[in-house]
Amino acid sequence: MTRAFHPGDPHATPLVGGEPYAVERQVLAGVPCLVERPAPGREVRAVCVVYHGAWAAKEGKLGVYAALAAWGAAVVLPDAALHGERQGAAPPGLNAREFVWESVRRTVAEAPALLDAAQAAYGRVPVWVVGSSMGGYVAQTLARTEARVARAAALITSGVWHEPEMRRPDLQAFLDRHRPLAHAADAVPTPLFLGSGGADPVFPLDTHHAPTLAAYRAAYASAGRPDVLRETVYPGVGHYTSRRMRDDTLAFLLADR
Repeated sequence: MTRAFHPGDPHATPLVGGEPYAVERQVLAGVPCLVERPAPGREVRAVCVVYHGAWAAKEGKLGVYAALAAWGAAVVLPDAALHGERQGAAPPGLNAREFVWESVRRTVAEAPALLDAAQAAYGRVPVWVVGSSMGGYVAQTLARTEARVARAAALITSGVWHEPEMRRPDLQAFLDRHRPLAHAADAVPTPLFLGSGGADPVFPLDTHHAPTLAAYRAAYASAGRPDVLRETVYPGVGHYTSRRMRDDTLAFLLADR
């Protein structure tokens, strides 16, 4: 049942800037998700899928991008493959890096069906993708391969994808087919934001952010669209999504709206 609320004294529900929003659990195309969505009765204006990092889960992203729900977006927080409610599905014998890339490969493969289900539930509205760390691998890949992605933000991540510990040929083939350093041009003209921590020990700037940015800059400039590529480095920030990084991501997603 949908209940109206008085804007001067709304329901005791999650609030952002005084605006109420709802949190619900959904299983979209078989993927367990939490969804932060506008309060009942409000129009959904966009779907934003937020992918977490390795060895994390959807619950860790609750509230981070909730301002989008207050604005009017359905913020879909899925468990990546082999994570959260699905962590028991990992194939045996994977080393740590193979585990990460098997999760990425499966998460990318299921994304079109997830977007189908999200749009069936919340409307055929624009789709945005945000990903942190491992989720940034997913976001960069979907920016290239999924036509419905209108904006993508890849945070505390890399496009280098050099994995000397990789032993499985199918995962190596995935890397070769989607490596941003080699295929950055496929992302054009999708607006893309790269945000990195200046003190990130997992992805040091000189070996990850710099070459990734250089590949995208060349691709977007060659296509005449350097205006839709944005990047920021956050001094002193390690391997986490900082408040400023979050705020810049929100501003990027809501630009011109």
